[in-house]
Amino acid sequence: MVGETIAGRYELEEVVGHGGMSSVYKAHDSLLERHVVLKFLHREYNADDEFVERFKREARSVAQLQHPNIVTVIDRGEEDGRQYIVFEYIEGENLKELVVRKGRLDVREALEVAIEIARALAFAHDAGLVHRDVKPQNVLLNGDGRAKVTDFGIARSVDVESGMTETGTVLGTSNYIAPEQASGEPVDAQTDVYSLGVVLYELLAGDVPFSGESFLAVAMKHVHEPPPNLLDVRSDVPLRVAAAVDRALEKDSERRFPSMAAFAAELESCLAELGRDDTGEGDMTAVVPALQRRHRKQVSAWPVLLGLAGLLGIAAIVTGFLTLGGDKGGSAVGVPIAVSGVQAYDPFGSGSRGEHDADAPKATDRNLATYWPTETYNSFQKEGVGLVLDAGALVHLSQVRVQTDTPGFMAEIRATNTLGATPQKVSESRAVGATTTFEIDDGAPMQFYVVWITKLPPGRSSAHINEVRAFGR
Repeated sequence: MVGETIAGRYELEEVVGHGGMSSVYKAHDSLLERHVVLKFLHREYNADDEFVERFKREARSVAQLQHPNIVTVIDRGEEDGRQYIVFEYIEGENLKELVVRKGRLDVREALEVAIEIARALAFAHDAGLVHRDVKPQNVLLNGDGRAKVTDFGIARSVDVESGMTETGTVLGTSNYIAPEQASGEPVDAQTDVYSLGVVLYELLAGDVPFSGESFLAVAMKHVHEPPPNLLDVRSDVPLRVAAAVDRALEKDSERRFPSMAAFAAELESCLAELGRDDTGEGDMTAVVPALQRRHRKQVSAWPVLLGLAGLLGIAAIVTGFLTLGGDKGGSAVGVPIAVSGVQAYDPFGSGSRGEHDADAPKATDRNLATYWPTETYNSFQKEGVGLVLDAGALVHLSQVRVQTDTPGFMAEIRATNTLGATPQKVSESRAVGATTTFEIDDGAPMQFYVVWITKLPPGRSSAHINEVRAFGR
């Protein structure tokens, strides 16, 4: 078809894409002297009256979506029995090409792109249109970096065995498919929320959460398997951002964000917090509930791949250990050292209430939804209180990384070789953000390390330590 002129004005110049239902061409509009894009429905579907009517209906619906983050529909027509839609031409690359070229994006950049996509989809949802095929390939980036969503699909349900829509069209990819869509259930706005959650995961991690050798293999992972922990893949992602991704990727659509607008609002709040200093002050109340939902979720077994899933889980843990990084205080270096939370250290306490000794192991259980808390104080007057970590033997630690959902408290790391003895300071005192890395002084090897808290977060009566990781020389 290259070289043909459509409707007496659109001169087809080159093929720019193929899909299961259509082919896309770059064309020159001789009437208005500009480039446009023509999307042609494949010939085999032009003979299906119901399918053609749906195509026309979708074109009319998308044409009403006048939004800065949605590619504009210019025209629709028929040429020699071939249905086509004319779109504005975007000079630039698509989001998938950007990720392939750059790898994982900066957190700020990833949030900015995801917010623009979410705004576009929220606008479409308000107009009664669900995209159903949200993926980086369908997000175009213009010269200014603005994201524009395109290719609002016309598939409505999926046969999980074949990866076919109800019209018999093969979907292009299952990497971003929502569980209900993969199971052949009705799709709605929540389907787009899930798919955008996968896209944001990929922007931050540099890869999709699930991969496989076939449509079925990947689709079943979306249905049955929990996604990898984003913080294990990339540790510098703020807790609130990771929690937002977790919530969007809930298997149960009712546990996701109630709307795309709500997802966009949370991402905007996450972006606003990036501009604050390392004290991490801000509303973190959304983090723990979302993470609790993630960790209490029961996932159905998939017997055929149970052994393989176990091996992949081990590989994910190993990869997580090897890729852990720091925050503004420095990147994690050296080998991971297993430490265990054993008890609180409260030399200036009354001893009548204690400092939640039984919760100490929760700070090293690799579950961000659980934590060791200090006691609740009306006024924190004592010199400090701490959490004792046991390395199991004498070790030279190089760094200790602390993660919390109550950022803003002051802390330092202390160490001793005898449990219960007075520990000595081995790091600088720092304001603890959502994720903070302490550099350990190059001293003698120690077995017991203490996260020593000297000031509670502003406006709070207690502090939490959700997770501690250690790294050796």
